[in-house]
Amino acid sequence: MVTFPRVAGVLLHPTSLPGPNGIGELGEDALRWLDVLAAAGVRLWQVLPLGPTGYGDSPYQVFSAFAGNPLLIALPPEPHADGAPFDAHRVEYGRVHAHKRRLLQRAIAATPRDDAYRAFVAAHADWLPDYALFMALKDAHGGAAWTAWPRELAMREPSALAAARRRLAGGIEARQVEQFLFDGQWRALRRAAAERGIRIMGDLPIYVAHDSADVWTDPDQFRLHVDGSLQVQAGVPPDYFSATGQLWGNPLYDWDAMHADGYRWWIRRVRAAFTQFDVVRIDHFRGFESYWEVPGHATTAEHGRWQPGPGDALFRAIHDALGPLPIVAENLGIITPEVEALRERWQYPGMCVLQFSFGVDPDARIMRPHAFPKHAVVYTGTHDNDTIMGWWQPADAGDSTRSVADATAERDYATRYLDADGRALHWAMIRAAMASACDTAIVPLQDLLGLGSEARMNLPGRVDGNWTFRFTWDQLTHDIVERVRALVTTYERDGTR
Repeated sequence: MVTFPRVAGVLLHPTSLPGPNGIGELGEDALRWLDVLAAAGVRLWQVLPLGPTGYGDSPYQVFSAFAGNPLLIALPPEPHADGAPFDAHRVEYGRVHAHKRRLLQRAIAATPRDDAYRAFVAAHADWLPDYALFMALKDAHGGAAWTAWPRELAMREPSALAAARRRLAGGIEARQVEQFLFDGQWRALRRAAAERGIRIMGDLPIYVAHDSADVWTDPDQFRLHVDGSLQVQAGVPPDYFSATGQLWGNPLYDWDAMHADGYRWWIRRVRAAFTQFDVVRIDHFRGFESYWEVPGHATTAEHGRWQPGPGDALFRAIHDALGPLPIVAENLGIITPEVEALRERWQYPGMCVLQFSFGVDPDARIMRPHAFPKHAVVYTGTHDNDTIMGWWQPADAGDSTRSVADATAERDYATRYLDADGRALHWAMIRAAMASACDTAIVPLQDLLGLGSEARMNLPGRVDGNWTFRFTWDQLTHDIVERVRALVTTYERDGTR
């Protein structure tokens, strides 16, 4: 069993950092962020997946499970081509993509192809050449999904790939240099975090995007038709977040094929994650026990069926290959005793979310803060939740499946339980998380700042408008930092226990 020290953490994706180029980067503002965390006594920084984003700019729909997002590369600032300043509180992805592509082209041209670069390419030969070719081919086909490419390229015919490598050599190298630059900056940031006594916790989504180098390179690991289209797709049935379920559109794994080759793809993926992060949260852990299978042609997730996942066999293979690892299991949603038994057998801490703690249904009673286990991670809310102050709004039940009456009863109970009123509810919730028995307490920055629904990171099921939140340094006041430090001290979350 991997032990977790008693610490406080903050959830903030790097895209949300301040910075001059319209999006957070891995440069000076990221270092300043680490200094703020250290000053507050925070010992854990949680981020979302760091891959190159695709559809909807979601970090959960990326072009590679192994690559980094080039939008995060810190580059010398320049005014945007149209002269208009970037929004300091929102990532304007359309403008940012065009702006940073121009800056990246200069950086790529100025980067020497020296021994360090060649060593990086050699060290990542198991994924980098295929990823770089995939992205070069996407560029050559106007961004089209790989299933829309000419058949010989979509099906990876060797002669067609060889010809593409010759024809697109410059674009392939550019993509490799991007990854070299990202890797160098991320490694430097991790070293800086370690010097300040801060660990970084990353997120490993259970599924990968259909339009990704992962699926294009290893189609036999997924349940696809001969033409590469989806036989079945991932999602979850109707739940707290959505009355029609969530249809994710990700391909489902061919678990029989993966078992036959010893889960090599998953071992590679987990190994790569632990070269980036100190702790890894596995998203949608319940899908490893059983998963919701939806027909590939479906337009909602309502009409699916539960199918058995790989269970112990997968985690045994990972453990045998990599040893015991500091993994956190996201066990939210429709969780059965079988899911919890799987998690507990591998001694992975689960998650407790305070926004789910005050409901009126009987199941909520086991999620009260006084009942939280020690070997767990408590959140005020996650990237999929509204902010605390947004959740608190009394107008309706929000985006969840709660009735208005249930939402009102929930708020009333929370007020009594926390001995709080709406004006300072976010601090009452933060204090409850810090005071809990859970080894790890994590608070999204939006909750520390007391922001409303306008600062929400993601609304599950919404097609666009997600992942745009940014903060400015003037919002993160000295008083907030000192208040967090006082809570860390009071509830002994400095990592020494």
